Amino acid sequence: MPEELRQEVSEQNRIRLEKLRALQAEGRDPYRLTRYDQTHRSKEILDNFEALDGQTVSIAGRMMSRRVMGKASFAHVLDRDGQIQIYVRRDDVGEEAYKQFKDFDLGDVIGVEGVVFRTKMGEVSVHAQKVTLLTKCLHPLPEKFHGLKDMDTRYRQRYLDMIVNPEVRDTFVKRSQIIKAIREFMDDHGYLEVDTPVLGTLEIGAAARPFVTHHNALDIDMYLRIETELHLKRLVVGGLERVYEVGRIFRNEGMDTRHNPEFTSVEMYQAYTDYHGMMDFIEELYKYVANKVCGTTDVPYQGEIIHLGGEWARMTMKEAVKKFTGVDYADWADDAAARAACKAAGLEPEAGFTKGECLSLLFEECVEDKLIQPTFIYDYPVEISPLAKRKPDDPAFTERFEYFIDCTEYGNAFSELNDPIDQKGRFERQVAERKALEPECKAQVDYDYINALEYGLPPTGGLGFGVDRLVMLLTDSASIRDVLLFPTMKPLDADKKPASAETAPAEEAAPAEAPVQPSQEEIIDFSKVQIEPLFADYVDFETFSKSDFRAVKVKACEAVKKSKKLLKFTLDDGTGVDRTILSGIHAYYEPEELVGKTCIAITNLPPRPMMGIDSCGMLISAVHHENGEEKLHLLMVDPHIPAGAKLY
Repeated sequence: MPEELRQEVSEQNRIRLEKLRALQAEGRDPYRLTRYDQTHRSKEILDNFEALDGQTVSIAGRMMSRRVMGKASFAHVLDRDGQIQIYVRRDDVGEEAYKQFKDFDLGDVIGVEGVVFRTKMGEVSVHAQKVTLLTKCLHPLPEKFHGLKDMDTRYRQRYLDMIVNPEVRDTFVKRSQIIKAIREFMDDHGYLEVDTPVLGTLEIGAAARPFVTHHNALDIDMYLRIETELHLKRLVVGGLERVYEVGRIFRNEGMDTRHNPEFTSVEMYQAYTDYHGMMDFIEELYKYVANKVCGTTDVPYQGEIIHLGGEWARMTMKEAVKKFTGVDYADWADDAAARAACKAAGLEPEAGFTKGECLSLLFEECVEDKLIQPTFIYDYPVEISPLAKRKPDDPAFTERFEYFIDCTEYGNAFSELNDPIDQKGRFERQVAERKALEPECKAQVDYDYINALEYGLPPTGGLGFGVDRLVMLLTDSASIRDVLLFPTMKPLDADKKPASAETAPAEEAAPAEAPVQPSQEEIIDFSKVQIEPLFADYVDFETFSKSDFRAVKVKACEAVKKSKKLLKFTLDDGTGVDRTILSGIHAYYEPEELVGKTCIAITNLPPRPMMGIDSCGMLISAVHHENGEEKLHLLMVDPHIPAGAKLY
């Protein structure tokens, strides 16, 4: 925020606080009020004007605008359902009350009792007979015409976002309706909603990383759940043939436009069906929810019309890879041939990748971004499907599917593995592989789940999908943060260095007058660093000098849709025209932590199309290797350097 604006806001805060103190001194403290009786809300009055015309109503809400015209004023009051105009006249409310009303501030919460009427301009309004200040707003609202646009502030201060951007409230109303419709559909099909534990005592061997906490009374570490699956299938063993849970899931992983560390999922399990039955079920669920909430199955999303109605496409993974790449799984004689096919497609399979893993790699990198309309991809390799039942006629593959919309996976389903011996072996291999990669991890096999399987899990179909992604789709929201009321955000002071480990606890701190000890300089170990060899060939000065290196300020940064690596930077390069540069550094940085930083870019490179976006230049990063792992640091410099400053 510019310093002049910061000072202006601070002054407005001071004035509002002084008004509050004056009210309290006069015995009119608004915070002492405990109740205000509303008889109607804005939409109810606007929709039923003919019936309410001339009737006395009582409304309450936040004052969003006001026009004072001598002895009368107009204002707009925002409540849960929208805005309605009020007309306040000195002769009706009294001279003292009118004076107090004129001293109210935008953002104050007020109650209005008055008569419904229509103005000469045709606007349905409430002619006030009494106005009551219910709550004082101590901060000025964002300026009317520009509003609250900064995405970081909107996510951090959702309460303010909902005040000044009413469409945001509509998104969360629709979210509630979506979850309600899901429950209706599930309940109507004989499913029982249940609750399973959020805290567990085991870290299982799955790839998703858990959050760890500690139970003081038991003195044990506990883990926030990364799934609800194993508990729900225990319930099917126990005889609850159709169960589901709408539950919060926690995964200690990265964040982007599609991922948040905590999110809401629906998992469902149905005895005596298979993955084909679950395909039919989820397709019908999506159609039901779209019709119920949006009134149509043709849903606009980010420039596309997604057709949820009709029959969704269905392809095996082998068929999809062959269709979109021309690579035929049947042509691979062995794992080496599969890896060679990946390399020929421009991919880099890891040493030791099997045919199944290569097929999955080709699908993820070459097929997913082609799946715009709803598509089921089924029959997944067994290597990447530890909980799915093998296909009887082709044991290298499992009865598993995922469904994709707008190039994004929306859900995952199986014919559930109910062979306890096979499941035990897969779990043990999974844990062993995890510990080989991370010797310090505490992953364990859930042997109690194996015990449950030994009592007999009927043939069962299971499916899980993310509620947040469905809400994104049905509200045309580009980022998961747009559909989470309070998304996870990096603290604004996260870059500040924590107190030294040697610092004494607060209760043992030295007296205030004690001299402050200088902080110790951080010791950095470069002993394991490996760098690329310096170039042996010289470049002439004239050629080098043609590269235009400039300081740039990061105005905005976001993950590129459909890309796991790219970040899109909107940069101030000093010209007054925003510059867009894409950089493949998402593995190292989250977008929000780069906003406001000063970086270095080459600005005179020709535009290069990447994921359908022209990247106009290149940001400079420093790359090295350490213990065989690539490390990257985006070059960030002193913020006092202005945008556009040229480097020499």
